Amino acid sequence: MAPPAVPAITTDHSASAAFGRVDENGTVFVRTKEGEKEVGSYPGATPEEALTYFARKYDELFASAVLLEQRLSQPEVPSKDVAEALKVLNGQVNEAAVVGDLEALATKLDEIQSNVAAKRTVEQQHRAEARVAATAERERLVAEAESIADQPESRIQWKQSGARMRELLDEWKAHQRSATRLDRDTETKLWQRFSAARNRFDKARRTHFAGLDAAHADAKGAKQRLVAEAEKLATSTDWAATASAFKRLMDDWRRAGRASRTDDDQLWARFKAAQDSFFAAKDAVVAAEEEQYRGNLAVKEELLVEAEALLPVTDLERAKAQLRAIQDKWDAAGKVPRADMDRIEKAMRRVEQTVRDAEERKWRSTNPEAAARAQGMVEQLERAVADLRDDLAKAEATGNAAKVRKAKDALEARQAWLDQARAGVREFGG
Repeated sequence: MAPPAVPAITTDHSASAAFGRVDENGTVFVRTKEGEKEVGSYPGATPEEALTYFARKYDELFASAVLLEQRLSQPEVPSKDVAEALKVLNGQVNEAAVVGDLEALATKLDEIQSNVAAKRTVEQQHRAEARVAATAERERLVAEAESIADQPESRIQWKQSGARMRELLDEWKAHQRSATRLDRDTETKLWQRFSAARNRFDKARRTHFAGLDAAHADAKGAKQRLVAEAEKLATSTDWAATASAFKRLMDDWRRAGRASRTDDDQLWARFKAAQDSFFAAKDAVVAAEEEQYRGNLAVKEELLVEAEALLPVTDLERAKAQLRAIQDKWDAAGKVPRADMDRIEKAMRRVEQTVRDAEERKWRSTNPEAAARAQGMVEQLERAVADLRDDLAKAEATGNAAKVRKAKDALEARQAWLDQARAGVREFGG
């Protein structure tokens, strides 16, 4: 905002000079409501010049009062500054020898004094409101610091929470530097809470990281032992046992926990290098064996074709003899590549199971006890079916639909059982 304009000092002081007179001795008087008051004299000057001189001094004081009034109207000018300037001006007016409307000047000064008091009241209200807002803002900072400090340790994110605590301290200092001041008692109590929260957090952080350092040291020691064991196993050619050992070491590694990032990365690089070295050597051997096994696979593929040609089984004894010969060659052929093992073995097992099933059926069909039991079941069911036919005829004769339906259902069920039993007898050649 632009500074207020300075009232111009007029060169026409006649209005003020009208409040004075000069006597025949050259003494200047000013008229007031209490009467005339001697002001002074201006030797060597005409009466008009003497009055103008003292009137100009009055106008300068009045202009100062107007300027002060304008300053008071500026929001950025504090009432305290205007009050101090008004005190100086009042002193100048009280001691001034001037000619002019002294009552108007006194009224102007009283108005300024009244407006200063009014502005001071407004400023006090604004300061009170600002203190309330500043107190609320400090309360917010304290509450957030306490919420960070009082978190369960398992949920604290130390890096983010530590950074936020530092930000809160910076905000606190910024508030202390601001124009709005809290009363000493309020600020002291809030600072004590804020400081206590920071101390609790710092203590918890030191405790946490001390424990973490200890855990890192334990994990480092355990992993160093695992690395040493892995490096010893790296050149082993006992493939199966060493592969199992590496699996156990890997499980132990996961359970060992974490060392510091640098230590963990370095130890893992050594552990993985040992592991990779062993498995690379193992894979090379397996690849060579797999290549050798491809010839065995070709032999077993041909034997499988011969075995599947035995199906369906029409001559059981001949099929069993040929299958035994094929099985002997199968066992002599040796291993096949891992990727083909399941497929080729399952195919041979199907042929073998089919031959066993044919042998089981033949045995059942030649078992005299089983044949006798089957024939007995047929005869029993035939008698039951005959009885149920008689029951159905009687029900139909009565015309009772419910009895007819019940008799038909029972007859159909027994007839189905009889058909199954007769089919079993036929398997025995009956």
